[in-house]
Amino acid sequence: MKAKDIFYLVVSIIVCQLAGIVGGIFTASSVGTWYAGLVKPSFNPPSWIFSPVWISLYLLMGIALFLVLRKGFGSSGVRIAVVFFACQLALNALWSFLFFGLRAPFAAFLEIAVLWLFIVLTAVKFFQVSKIAGILLVPYLLWVSFASVLNYFLWSLNR
Repeated sequence: MKAKDIFYLVVSIIVCQLAGIVGGIFTASSVGTWYAGLVKPSFNPPSWIFSPVWISLYLLMGIALFLVLRKGFGSSGVRIAVVFFACQLALNALWSFLFFGLRAPFAAFLEIAVLWLFIVLTAVKFFQVSKIAGILLVPYLLWVSFASVLNYFLWSLNR
């Protein structure tokens, strides 16, 4: 890899990890208090699992973004793929604000449905630009699918 490629890879990963840090700011203020007091479904994972899963997913997202950016903005579909990616990344951080910051599970559930759609659209667009980039988003889509179900149950059990 060229030095320029390494730079873009590192920046892509950092951008994605920053979205996680932003979400983590909202999460940290509620996870030990409000969230701890919620009634949780039987399939709720232990709290310690969330951080390593998200760090790994943000890493995969960063690599996928790099693979798309590496094609160049002049290549077919790259711009729109990056726009969808930026939208889903913003929605990702917004979910944490809604769920943990505002403590609004129903609003977060509605938002995560939109996030899920944007992840699908992003994965499709990424796949059109780089098959590997599209495939790298599949674990993220699967986790957000699970998180959507969990979000719904957390809302419905705690109305």
